[in-house]
Amino acid sequence: MAVVETRGLSKVFKEGEPGAVNNVSLKTNEGEFLVFLGPSGSGKTTLLRMIAGLEYPTAGEILIGGQVVNRLSPRERRIAMVFQSYALYPHLSVYKNIAFPLKAQKVAKNLHRQKVEWAASLLGIGGLLERKPRQLSGGERQRVALARAIVREPSVFLLDEPLSNLDAKLRASAREELERFHKRVGTTTIYVTHDQMEAMAMGDRIVVLNKGIVRQLGSPKEVYDEPADTFVATFLGSPPMNLLESGEVILGFRPEQFVPAALSGTNAVPLNLRLEVIEYLGAEWILSGSLAGGRFDGKNVVARLASAQSFEIGKVYDFAVPERELKFFDRTSGKRTPAQALSWQ
Repeated sequence: MAVVETRGLSKVFKEGEPGAVNNVSLKTNEGEFLVFLGPSGSGKTTLLRMIAGLEYPTAGEILIGGQVVNRLSPRERRIAMVFQSYALYPHLSVYKNIAFPLKAQKVAKNLHRQKVEWAASLLGIGGLLERKPRQLSGGERQRVALARAIVREPSVFLLDEPLSNLDAKLRASAREELERFHKRVGTTTIYVTHDQMEAMAMGDRIVVLNKGIVRQLGSPKEVYDEPADTFVATFLGSPPMNLLESGEVILGFRPEQFVPAALSGTNAVPLNLRLEVIEYLGAEWILSGSLAGGRFDGKNVVARLASAQSFEIGKVYDFAVPERELKFFDRTSGKRTPAQALSWQ
């Protein structure tokens, strides 16, 4: 296991254009599962590729295990990377695909079978070693790619959206397998995804990126409950956080923080919702509409409530949001600001 650190890391592909990665400084914990999360073009894959040695940084340093590795080749960095495409050799058996890095590392041939079978057993594919990739399901190919990475016994795993080609059901089971695999092996892992559910479910901590900038670094609970700015507030959460402009601040609250006004007690902000769209999801309703009356009249919001209640389109329902759940953001910068420092009422 090793700690990965970046210091002021930047990458500019074309002079005069905005950087793909801009002055990123972060540090993993040893054995941590760290997730890079962001939309397309946020810089997450470029950042991962620089750590891997597949892209050279324009500025800054990369350290693995305390050693500056900027000038080292990917092989010398003792990392293993799993790509979105898995990049398996179609003409080779599963056994030979997994063993391939051992040949590159010049590991003694009499040790190959022992190491391959060890890696394959960790991922439950010991019975597939004689098959070719075309004979495998998407989930099995993903596990072969992981076995090929682990057989090298790297200090760091780098995973670039390895589940994105799987269907929803298989993706969920593969995610669980990855989590179990990480718990068994304990190797420091950096995982790139645009899927917030994956990030929240798998990450010990999440790095939220946008336009090459780290917007927030924290545990899943921290970035969800205490977003650093309006980008994080709206990127995480489905549906995203409601944002309402109020003078010099923006007022934010999650859809699930709506409660019936009669149950809200004191210290709550009343919000009457004119219902326009209803989505039934089994255990809950997703209600969309506009606020009726008050200073936020006509503003669009989304609420999430338990399906034990019933609702009708066109009616106005009396809701409220407890004041303790409200988040405040500066209207100009979008950054979180203390509620008591500004007047919003």
